[in-house]
Amino acid sequence: MLDIAADLRRWCADGRAFAVATVVAVRGSAPRQPGAALAVDAGGTAVGSVSGGCVEGAVYDLCQEALRTGRAVRETFGYSDDDAFAVGLTCGGAVDVLVTPVPAADTRVRPVLAGALAAVAEGRAVALARVVDGPGDMLGRALLVRPDGTYEGTLDGPPPGEPTAAPGGPPTGGVRSAAQGGPSAPGADPGGPDGPGDDCAGRGEAAGPGGALECAAAREARALLDAGRTGTVRTGADGRRCGPVTLLVECAAPPPRMIVFGAVDFAGALVRVGKFLGYHVTVCDARPVFATPARFPEADEVVADWPHRYLAATRTDARTALCVLTHDPKFDVPLLLRALRLPVAYVGAMGSRRTHADRAARLRAAGVTEAELARLRSPIGLDLGARTPEETALSIAAEIVADRRGGGGARLTGTDTPIHHDGEHDGEPDGGGGEAGPDSGAGPARSPLVSPEPARSAGARP
Repeated sequence: MLDIAADLRRWCADGRAFAVATVVAVRGSAPRQPGAALAVDAGGTAVGSVSGGCVEGAVYDLCQEALRTGRAVRETFGYSDDDAFAVGLTCGGAVDVLVTPVPAADTRVRPVLAGALAAVAEGRAVALARVVDGPGDMLGRALLVRPDGTYEGTLDGPPPGEPTAAPGGPPTGGVRSAAQGGPSAPGADPGGPDGPGDDCAGRGEAAGPGGALECAAAREARALLDAGRTGTVRTGADGRRCGPVTLLVECAAPPPRMIVFGAVDFAGALVRVGKFLGYHVTVCDARPVFATPARFPEADEVVADWPHRYLAATRTDARTALCVLTHDPKFDVPLLLRALRLPVAYVGAMGSRRTHADRAARLRAAGVTEAELARLRSPIGLDLGARTPEETALSIAAEIVADRRGGGGARLTGTDTPIHHDGEHDGEPDGGGGEAGPDSGAGPARSPLVSPEPARSAGARP
């Protein structure tokens, strides 16, 4: 649906009623992928496409019917040799299409869609999660999920403006965080760039109709948003994975950024690993002779500038990873002084323990607080016994993933702790878990919640 965001945003602003048909699953060969949409307003105007023309007429009729009845419907269109004139795909594949009415006076889905459309128009990262399979009354309901884990909308509770209270608890509603679970005032700080690391599904303040389902949906949507992918995930009303509710998560987000400071040999290996993980990777060094595209051909950008000056001028967000490999106080201290005060996901600095102690003392003298210093991963990386640049890059990447997903970096063998750190229930299928739905075409969607800081030791460094 986000592929026709500009048109739909105008319709929302004009107060038009409309219905939107979205491809939610594809099997075999099909001209459009999940997320492609066709919308029809109350006057009969249509925008977008779900099939490149094969089934557009039938889907148009379904949109008009949804506007008349006010009910969402899911239909399958496929090819049949038995009836060459039947409505279907000539390419031989099959698509499932969800048709959702959006009345002008709707207070449940329309505000969520309008928020997502506005975010896309303004170039902000956002995920839109919609129920595409499940209990009939939930079909088409939506959540807007932001990179920081806050979300808006309801899936199984009352519409916004009709808060309900759990027995003995406060009313629910407002803007929530997948990390916090409870309601908060719109625009409230969700607890910092990584969130406080709690599982909302198990907390009392998330109680009330749909609380656990919304928290689980927000976690899964944020995981896909981290990767910038659109796909389907399955969850349940109790927050368990692989439940009876299927969500289509449409993501509008640039790839997360990794900025590597220091054009050293370790940087080349880290660039390759960062690209493998889906980051947009920039290398920055104050020495033009070393900061050249020829030395880092896999990098998206190579910048010759003082690191702290470049960081002050460039864009960062809550998904950005900053890796300081300069290993020199004249670069490290002014850079980290700024980096530790930015709402980014990760700040790590290379060096021995002696180097770290000296660096920490310099930063304290420059005014860095203990809380800010606690965000610094130094010595950088997990203890893998790394020796080569590639092994060291792997240890750094492992720590970034562990921070982002809430892992502790320990071996899974011989433990009974959850494989995923999002509070899933015991008894969940193992072997990696967290699979996207069978129709998504996306890889595993794992939770991005960050647990309280685990103790880590550093990989080997030069």
